[in-house]
Amino acid sequence: MKMKWLVVLPLVVALVTGWAGLASAASSTQQTVTFEVQAINEISVSGNPGTLTVSTATAGQQPDAVSDNSTTYAITTNESNKKITVAIDTAMPSGVTLQIQLAAPSGAASVGNVTLSTTAADAVTGITQVAQSGLTITYTLTATVAAGVVGQTTRTVTLTIVAGA
Repeated sequence: MKMKWLVVLPLVVALVTGWAGLASAASSTQQTVTFEVQAINEISVSGNPGTLTVSTATAGQQPDAVSDNSTTYAITTNESNKKITVAIDTAMPSGVTLQIQLAAPSGAASVGNVTLSTTAADAVTGITQVAQSGLTITYTLTATVAAGVVGQTTRTVTLTIVAGA
């Protein structure tokens, strides 16, 4: 009988302590989750506007301006006090002016018509934590008679989200 207890006793002790360890391991545990939200400043456009062609005038007047508001932009920012600046890649020909007007997202302000040049200019100010799309872009092209005839050409317009002043 002594021999039997010598074999059984260690097995009983192992089972009891093993099961007790499993029970305490399952009662709770913890993990540390590391996270961060970085600055997000995204802007996109719906496509390119149609061709702007100045082709008419009233006798005795400068040529008629033409406009296009067929495109839109979308903006997402999780920061405060941002603005959108606009610029073109190459200067316009003499006597020809290209303007842009951006509709403002909620809580921001549109500057109105901005004459595009190679120097960035404010178009929308006071942008704070917004996610909005379908905002209208309006382009207006004007030419004076001094511009003469200008063949079809293109300009790349860049819209940039930057820190507000």
